[in-house]
Amino acid sequence: MAEGAQARTVTVPVAAPTADPPRPPSPLAAARVLRQLTVEGAARRAGLRPEEVEWLEEGRVYRFRTTDEALAAAVVYASGLEVAHHEARELAGLPVGHLPATANPLARIAALGATAVAIVGLLAFVVVPGLHRHPGRGEAAAGAPLPPPWRVDVDVLNGSGDINFTRQVASRIGAIGYRIHRVARANRFDYVRTAVYYEPGGQQLAVRLARQIGVVTMPLPGGRNPRRVVVIVGPHKGPGD
Repeated sequence: MAEGAQARTVTVPVAAPTADPPRPPSPLAAARVLRQLTVEGAARRAGLRPEEVEWLEEGRVYRFRTTDEALAAAVVYASGLEVAHHEARELAGLPVGHLPATANPLARIAALGATAVAIVGLLAFVVVPGLHRHPGRGEAAAGAPLPPPWRVDVDVLNGSGDINFTRQVASRIGAIGYRIHRVARANRFDYVRTAVYYEPGGQQLAVRLARQIGVVTMPLPGGRNPRRVVVIVGPHKGPGD
């Protein structure tokens, strides 16, 4: 190095973390905003906790202890907001048609019942499509029966950077009856597909869950809990992908 030369400090630019894309408000959130209510105010009106209102509006069904509890909370919340049948259909993007206005409380109760049935149908045919599949040949293999889903701990990890889709997958798994232990980030965001990872001894549990949600299974390098599985969520893919 020549005399008088000074060492130069090279600064390496660090890319700022990308934020999740903005998510449109859910129908329940839209109904609350239409009534100019805060989350706390809507929770008081419905007799729910503010965090339960946030879980419902964000579609985080897995945060409730059971799916039935989430459905009951959704009906109670809609009742607290006084969402009528025609408004519920409009918020859900369904055709409203000609619905006569009525102040009959029995009609309002029937409307809330119809809303509950619609939510149940959504969970049955959209959120939990795997429940309508026939088990594969290897699923009913001889041996000890598998433990029920609620005795299996499931970690759902965001492996593609899409936290909204990760939460949808977690809600779908929770709706089947599995116990969601946590929803968090994976170690990286470049996973190309969703898979169920299992610890030694937990392959059959992983296969059952993988078949229910339509993904593949992969072994973990270690672990001591065969009743724990990890679902790493890859990018969302449409039916034609």
